[in-house]
Amino acid sequence: MGKPILLDFSATWCGPCKMQKPIIDDLKEKYGDQVDIKEVDVDENGEMARNYNVMAVPTIVIEKDGEEVKRFTGLKQADVLSAELDKLL
Repeated sequence: MGKPILLDFSATWCGPCKMQKPIIDDLKEKYGDQVDIKEVDVDENGEMARNYNVMAVPTIVIEKDGEEVKRFTGLKQADVLSAELDKLL
């Protein structure tokens, strides 16, 4: 089984996205190689955002083995995201 993937869909102009970034950075430090965490700028990766049906930013998608497990829209705290990731490890 593969490791979980967290996709953080955001934009440089988005206020809540700017507040989400340090939380994502902390998760990268906490989980290291256990979770693949990717930041996706929706303006630079519009096709990927459309493929994931991202309608608002920030949107966080957590996947495991190629399947979407959980989706969050709006600013989410580290404990909420960690709880979901911990279930998959």
